[in-house]
Amino acid sequence: MHIDLRSYTPEFFRVLKSGYSKSLFISDAVGGITVAIVALPLAMAFAIASGVGPEKGLITAIVAGILASIFGGSRVEISGPTGAFVVVIYDIVLRYGYEGLAVATIMAGFLLILMGIFRLGAVIKFIPYPVITGFTAGIALLIFSSQVADMLGLGIAQLPGAFIDKWAVILSNLTKINFSALILGAVCIGVIVLSKRFIPRVPGPILAVIVGILAVKFLGLSVETIQSRFGEISLSSSGFDWQSVLNIQTIKALSPSAMTIALLAAIESLLCAVVADGMTGSRHNAHSELIGQGLANIGSIAAGGIPATAAIARTATNIKAGGKTPVSGIIHSLSLILFVLFFAQYIVLIPMASLAAILMVVAWNMSEVEHVKHLLKAPTSDVAVLACTFLLTVLIDLTVAVQVGVVLAAILFIKRIINASAIANITQSMIEPNSDDPDGISQKKVLPGVEVYEISGPFFFGVADRLKFILDAIGFIPKVFILRMRNVPFMDATGMYALKEFEQKCRAKGTVLLLSGVSPTLMRDLERFGFFKRVKKEHIYDNIDAALLYANSLVAQKDA
Repeated sequence: MHIDLRSYTPEFFRVLKSGYSKSLFISDAVGGITVAIVALPLAMAFAIASGVGPEKGLITAIVAGILASIFGGSRVEISGPTGAFVVVIYDIVLRYGYEGLAVATIMAGFLLILMGIFRLGAVIKFIPYPVITGFTAGIALLIFSSQVADMLGLGIAQLPGAFIDKWAVILSNLTKINFSALILGAVCIGVIVLSKRFIPRVPGPILAVIVGILAVKFLGLSVETIQSRFGEISLSSSGFDWQSVLNIQTIKALSPSAMTIALLAAIESLLCAVVADGMTGSRHNAHSELIGQGLANIGSIAAGGIPATAAIARTATNIKAGGKTPVSGIIHSLSLILFVLFFAQYIVLIPMASLAAILMVVAWNMSEVEHVKHLLKAPTSDVAVLACTFLLTVLIDLTVAVQVGVVLAAILFIKRIINASAIANITQSMIEPNSDDPDGISQKKVLPGVEVYEISGPFFFGVADRLKFILDAIGFIPKVFILRMRNVPFMDATGMYALKEFEQKCRAKGTVLLLSGVSPTLMRDLERFGFFKRVKKEHIYDNIDAALLYANSLVAQKDA
């Protein structure tokens, strides 16, 4: 098999090869610095919500941002920690510690690379929209719930992972509400919402952070800050004990989580790439994008970070600010390093209530309420998939939710196909004389003793058993049975086996079976299946006229 390595070339190298100008650099610099300002509070907020320290979010934004920009398949994507991973990371850290998260993420990184190498980017697009909307809305609710304690200033360092348990702890501590934190958080939400409306060019999250720092420094508010909970910010990676998790049992236990991380990273990055293409008119390379995200996740963990993927909001900010090539993503990461080096003394003063406010707004945006409302008007099966995925995400587990959602969507889709498929008697006596079909049986001569049935839709395992009892249902034994297949796009192995059994039944009863309207594709499939070892090719016709001509001649010969 020939592999064209050019199809895996990262966009960064394509840009350099085509020529990189000073004007492009200026645009990328403005875009990169702007998005770094937005990414600074978000990276820390997502890390804290995931149950790890804020420095791990910054490390992820820096390392994954650089690697994804260099090796990815999109020109303008910005990668880093995102809300999609919060629930998964929190659960893994709670059960296996950061070491377990590191192993799961590295496994996910290699899975992403393999997905890119084997060109599985298109497969990700087959995940139904109700499933994506359901687990996204579920994640949004879980993120919102995880921030209620900090918004209320309850001082709970770590909440339980389960949704119901989380709310039980929150409700049992409502007497400890810190109204200073609550007021500050509400003000920060107002700042973010109003800034988007009146000064959209200024990032709302950074304004909320500035308001929080000023409130702590000059108003002396008694609220929990990054410093009071985590201490000083440092980008140095702390070592951990790999031997405690590098065993077969833990790797097996972490495999579903690794699959979830890889799946989420692939979905988020490719959806982000599609959005970016729509905004810029460019076209991403799905294969190198998945490989780039795999390398970014492995590099992030090696540096002491957490899982990463492309972030739609930060990518959109980059584009609007002028970012045009992957260099803007690199500048974004380098800018974050400078921010931490020169402003660490102010960063640690950020109140937890301000970060909670940022994540609550992020959760609201993730919930896609309008999309959910729109989907509720869809067919009942889609609503069922949406509701099932949402509830399983919130109450059970994201991995289970995605698996069950996809399987349920597939089963319901098969049911729709079954309902749309039919095997009907279309013999002349069963058809209206004024049929609009110019090729209808009502327009043809069909002698007594000839029965014509038509299959409409795919002939697969869902409808194959309907063929078994047709001869018994007719009430008499026809001399010739024509099975019309002009509307059959494909057959699976079950359908072919059912057709073989039906032919054997016809032969046993002395009925000649003819097939009409068989497409060249179906002919090839039937030949591979060995169907023609028992059935003569002369009994298979391209059109109904030829089949009826032969059938009528057979009946006439038998009656003679």
